[in-house]
Amino acid sequence: MAKILVIEDEEEMASGLKDNFEYDGHEVIIASDGDKGLQLALEEKPHLIILDVMLPRKSGFDVCKELRAKGFKTPIIMLTARGEEIDKVLGLELGADDYITKPFSVRELLARTKAVLRRYPETLSRYDNVLQVGKLTADFTNFIATDEHGEVDMSYKEFEILKYFIEHRGKTISRDELLNDVWGYEIYPTSRTVDNYIVKLRKKIEQDVNRPKHILTVYGIGYKFLL
Repeated sequence: MAKILVIEDEEEMASGLKDNFEYDGHEVIIASDGDKGLQLALEEKPHLIILDVMLPRKSGFDVCKELRAKGFKTPIIMLTARGEEIDKVLGLELGADDYITKPFSVRELLARTKAVLRRYPETLSRYDNVLQVGKLTADFTNFIATDEHGEVDMSYKEFEILKYFIEHRGKTISRDELLNDVWGYEIYPTSRTVDNYIVKLRKKIEQDVNRPKHILTVYGIGYKFLL
């Protein structure tokens, strides 16, 4: 699963892509013009960029060119309503990793996205070491957690649960799945254990535990994690 930046000025198209990528478990950021897209790419450091060619303020070609000039290695899939071969060649020469012409099927774009991410597995590696979640910074290599006040006391099991959430972000996870995949039923037979650990994690992650933005309760089922 990845953080995906969609730079697309057609609101309906951008919304549709966001819904489908999130359904697939990804985190999605939207920019509606080239300048904002360039800014978000540099600030958010996404794992993949979906970049429309025809954009207000700065074209997709210019965005791609500037990102590559800055040493930005994140893979880029370019979208265009045009079909001319010269546009495709130009996009690829500027550093795009793939190119898809509108109209296209969502299934095709999702397949292209997965293929590109498989070719660049290093873009996902940051989820295996250091990640900012709410007010907490978690280092999964050294098992150290910190916030603005310093080091946070966090158990290995809490790191395991958080990592599991990250790997399954955007999807509803039942308590039984957490028990089975993180603990194993032979060790902890009660789902109440999960709830107790969620309370602990929320206190360390959420700015307001009464209005959580990252670990959400799905009533009657379990939880959903959002970055």
